[in-house]
Amino acid sequence: MTLLDLWLSRSIPMCLLLQSLVLMALCFPSASMCPKGCICQRDSHLHGFNVTCSQSRLKEIPPSLPVDTVLLRLDHNQIGSVPDLAFHGLRFLRELNLSYNAVETLGEGAFTGIEATLQVLDLSHNRITSVHKDAFARLKARIIVNDNPWHCDCALQQAIGGMAHNHEAAARVLCRSSELHDQEGQPFLAVDIDLCNLAKRTTDYAMLVTMFGWFAMVISYVVYYVRQNQEDARRHLEYLKSLPSKPKKADETDDISTVV
Repeated sequence: MTLLDLWLSRSIPMCLLLQSLVLMALCFPSASMCPKGCICQRDSHLHGFNVTCSQSRLKEIPPSLPVDTVLLRLDHNQIGSVPDLAFHGLRFLRELNLSYNAVETLGEGAFTGIEATLQVLDLSHNRITSVHKDAFARLKARIIVNDNPWHCDCALQQAIGGMAHNHEAAARVLCRSSELHDQEGQPFLAVDIDLCNLAKRTTDYAMLVTMFGWFAMVISYVVYYVRQNQEDARRHLEYLKSLPSKPKKADETDDISTVV
């Protein structure tokens, strides 16, 4: 056997092995993209991956998730925010569990890209106080939002108004704080006042009070100015009265005596 035959005999199996690895990477790209601390299992029924990252001490949403993720569990972590486009590209995602985290607010684009496929969104047991008015606008999923310290304001009223198909979720929203103090601790659906108009009326009232304050200051200055001028005029008049009259001349006295 020549050296060429020996080299070829060893090279061919190596090439076949490399080809197999390349084919596996192309056919199963998601398997190699499973985030650290998560478990990715293929779901043959849903034709995608179930990704479980529960209790992984995550402080942010993993940046590299399998593109064919259908179920994503991020519960019981320390995630503090949901950035815009955080799940963009997960076009097969059906269920998203973000419960038991530290999320405080939600922006307009938090769930952009998954509106069409998402069926269940669990945001319960977080620290959410406020959301953008359009945070849930395009979602058709069942949304779970109970056990959050909600601040009931205009933006929340608009956000819940866009959840007409999620009446159950809206009914579970309790006002930890509110623009109306008598609504604190009450279900948000019990608020029968337009908080957006209330905010506008409050702004108008503040402007009116400010304008009245300036007007009162101008009037006070004018009154002070007039009174001060009157006082100065009175003092000047008194000063003039206090001046001694001029003594008459001698020739004027003789003229008066002659006439008499």
